[in-house]
Amino acid sequence: MATLTIRNIPEALHKALRARASRHDHSMQAEAREILECAVMQQGRLKPASLLADISREARRVDAKPSLMAPVDRRTQSTRPGRSR
Repeated sequence: MATLTIRNIPEALHKALRARASRHDHSMQAEAREILECAVMQQGRLKPASLLADISREARRVDAKPSLMAPVDRRTQSTRPGRSR
């Protein structure tokens, strides 16, 4: 197996990693390996959070465009407020 050395880790990050490793009953090295594996190896896999973010972005993009299915105001028969047909 290869070895990776990471230098100049901020103290707060080091403490957070130590606490996370302790919560998962892992060594800090095992916890760091798991975090790296999840971040790097699962790039091609479907992640629910990423899917929801993509759907949200697409919905905002579509909402920004004029809708062909805009509701009609029956009082003015207009598809846009302030305009009549």
